[in-house]
Amino acid sequence: MTDVTDAPTPYAEVNALLRRLLDGARERLGRHLVGMYLYGSLAAGDFSPESSDIDFLVVTDEDLTEEQFLSLKEMHARIAEAGGSKWVTELEGSYIPLRALRRYDPRDARHPHIDRGGGRLDIEQHDTDWIVQRHVLRERGVALAGPPVETLIDPLGSGELLRGIVELLRVWWVPMVSDPTRLRSPGYRRYAVLTMCRMLYTFRHGAVVSKPAAARWALTTLDDRWHGLIQRATARPGNEPPEDLDLTLEFIRYTSEVGAEVGVASAEGGGC
Repeated sequence: MTDVTDAPTPYAEVNALLRRLLDGARERLGRHLVGMYLYGSLAAGDFSPESSDIDFLVVTDEDLTEEQFLSLKEMHARIAEAGGSKWVTELEGSYIPLRALRRYDPRDARHPHIDRGGGRLDIEQHDTDWIVQRHVLRERGVALAGPPVETLIDPLGSGELLRGIVELLRVWWVPMVSDPTRLRSPGYRRYAVLTMCRMLYTFRHGAVVSKPAAARWALTTLDDRWHGLIQRATARPGNEPPEDLDLTLEFIRYTSEVGAEVGVASAEGGGC
């Protein structure tokens, strides 16, 4: 396996961390490593050094053995403990076997994953947001090593993409309307608002764009009542007014209503 590039991003510290991660994965997985890929804002060109994370995917030829998992877990713990760069806490990624990556199946979706800010590799259920993530990877993923990622993922039809987003709204976001505990955090509210913009863009256009691009679209397209909320979500963290919580909940309800209409239209053959 050859590396595609030693400078996949314009940020030297990020590139050094990705190189360390790739070298560590290669050492521990050997011939079982199919490839390593970058996605998210770094791949889409909307990376913000102030607020973005580093989304990566390692593809393996089969499920990890317990020995491989524990070795990778130790590697990530060492990277987090070593510090040396703020980016070590911004890693978010998964180790997924080729079989499970090619087409999302909730019955085959428990894989090693590391969350941003944690530094701990654990086995987690990959929910329906991975329908969207697979689409983003296939369309925009950057290969750090291995074959082009689009050769590893089956194409998604627009109907499958829309159904995945509607399901994600149903199981993850709509319950927060009744229990907004997570949304009491200003940072999570900003994330929620930008995610709703992204979903609404997909409902309208049948494609996925980055959160900043979706926010720019929303400010020129959606009703004025959402503009202040979206503008605050895209600005630097500050003193967001308390009423943003109620408005964020309304925005989730609105997005869910649009998603329900799209789901009905799709089921009836009306497209998006």
